[in-house]
Amino acid sequence: MFTGLVEDLGSVEAIETTADGARAIIRTRLAADLGLGDSIAVNGCCLTATEVTDGTFAADAMHETLRRTALGALEAGSPVNLELALRADARLGGHIMQGHVDGVGALRDVREDGFARVVTFTAEPAVLRYVVEKGSIAVSGVSLTVSAVDDESFSVSLIPETLDRTTLGALAPGSPVNLEVDIVAKYVEKLVGR
Repeated sequence: MFTGLVEDLGSVEAIETTADGARAIIRTRLAADLGLGDSIAVNGCCLTATEVTDGTFAADAMHETLRRTALGALEAGSPVNLELALRADARLGGHIMQGHVDGVGALRDVREDGFARVVTFTAEPAVLRYVVEKGSIAVSGVSLTVSAVDDESFSVSLIPETLDRTTLGALAPGSPVNLEVDIVAKYVEKLVGR
């Protein structure tokens, strides 16, 4: 489980792609806190540390992960949002996240609003059905509050701290992002549907 509070802005050292999938090697100060088999969210996608060295870790992405996320767009030098799995004694500062990406969206529009930046992302209807104004959503692993939503997109307002400490400040129009909706909404829908 994760909270969407990015702990480090890591950097992809290498991507090794084969017919079987891909392996990412990522440089981060969080490597010192990782052990083999530990979960870590990479741009919001829960991956398993398969190798840990001084200052780096490796994680494998199977075809299913590459099909359902924006991880396949990463290349050497790409910055990535990183978060270690939540400890049972830690504060839940963002919202409950599983690291299970629900879909890939894309940056559509950016506008300045005082010291904040309003960012709009397109998303598929299957994702947008769970997005509500003032509700939570994870964008590339960052817990955010939805400021507006319509049939094709949603917007979030980002403060300078978020823009500086995550990948969201450097996104260009069309950039793909991983999206994870609030898990509670999906459970409610299933229970009410019965």
